[in-house]
Amino acid sequence: MKMKIGFEVHEQLATKRKLCCDCPTDYREAPPNTNVCPICTAMPGAKPMPPNVRAVDAVIELALMLGCDVVVDKPIYIQRKHYDYPDLPAGYQHSSTPIGINGELVGVRIREVHLEEDPGAYDPVAGTVDFNRCGIPLVEIVTEPDMHSPEEARRFLRQLMLVLDYSGKVRPEPGTLRADTNISLEGGTRVEIKNINSTKGAYRAVKFEVMRQKALIERGAVIPYETRAYLESQMITVPMRMKVVDFHVILDPDIFPIVIDRARVETIRKRMVEAPHQREQRLAKQYQISQAVAGVIVSERELANLFEAVAKEVDPKLVATWFQTNLKKVLNYMKLRATEVKFTHKQLAGLLRMVKAKRITPEQGELVLRKLVKQPAEPEELIRKLGLERLEKADLRAAVVRTIEENPKAVMDYRAGRKEALNFLAGKVMKFTRGRADPREILKFLRAKLKEKKKRRVSRRTKRSK
Repeated sequence: MKMKIGFEVHEQLATKRKLCCDCPTDYREAPPNTNVCPICTAMPGAKPMPPNVRAVDAVIELALMLGCDVVVDKPIYIQRKHYDYPDLPAGYQHSSTPIGINGELVGVRIREVHLEEDPGAYDPVAGTVDFNRCGIPLVEIVTEPDMHSPEEARRFLRQLMLVLDYSGKVRPEPGTLRADTNISLEGGTRVEIKNINSTKGAYRAVKFEVMRQKALIERGAVIPYETRAYLESQMITVPMRMKVVDFHVILDPDIFPIVIDRARVETIRKRMVEAPHQREQRLAKQYQISQAVAGVIVSERELANLFEAVAKEVDPKLVATWFQTNLKKVLNYMKLRATEVKFTHKQLAGLLRMVKAKRITPEQGELVLRKLVKQPAEPEELIRKLGLERLEKADLRAAVVRTIEENPKAVMDYRAGRKEALNFLAGKVMKFTRGRADPREILKFLRAKLKEKKKRRVSRRTKRSK
């Protein structure tokens, strides 16, 4: 059954003051209703200030990162979008006409990008409202209904969150995302789902809603044109209200329109960061690595920055392999982001140069990397502390001979065709060498020595038979 899915995504912008007043935006730490003034609480006679310039510039930058055309040399109006809810003291929400239009991200068209303001925080259980959040600038991103499965919706939202994170223009704290999704199935009616605040929540909400609507259509029931709420604790959607057709939107007569000129857009374009999906394409082409590896590297802006710094000093393909596997594995295990690592790109480059020159094995390199993440130091120093200095070939041969002599049963098993006996012997050599030997070299020496002994034994038999 065909389906159409679209999003309206709202995220708080990282500004120090609110959209139309000078109140601070650190609402989480402040006591309730203290970061407020007559403007953001809509006291009689209070007039809004001109829109926060940093917020406007942030929305322009995000629109550009999403491939949008910025509306230039035309008035952009701040509108009053009326609806009645306790968290909205004025009875309306400020929302601009589009600042960016006609964008695209991972095959999903971006219809519009707006500047908006956050309402307060209403607690329906306690019946209280905290207006500290009221008036914080938001970016609103509206897509076309170009997604056709829960998996596509999740993929788009993940990529959008990555773009927002890369920009540095949104608040980094969790819980600031709010996404509304519109879902319609063939033969049904469009339904809006609210109260989504994560990509996981969006996937689950869409998946449940698709199954719910499909079951209704198959029974011949009518799907009402309504707004539903997603209950994360139960992973279901429930009726919220019948869909509001008209918000009674009017232009705010107290706020002059914004006019953006081309010079302002170009200034922002020159200083903004490279969008992750564009960076992924560039890294794959510039460093001759696969798209999949480039996708892993750009999963964090700081990780990509680190990669490019190290790739200037060491073979980029080796660096890419290590970033995709070893470094990502270590960071995930330690529950760290790339922004939290303390070692320098030169220290990591030094470690990879030693791996490339075979001064240490890849396995030893990962052990050093784990220490490097915890205690930044020069790789040579960590190698000494870990006792991973290079093992001479003569010492390795001696360890192989000793292992063969002390484990005759394993030798017999190997010669009888039991290949796992070779791994047993290799493990014994690793123990004798205290992990300093390359496993590949161990296997090479073991096979050669066992083959040599076999030839000697055959030769002695031949002489006796003569």
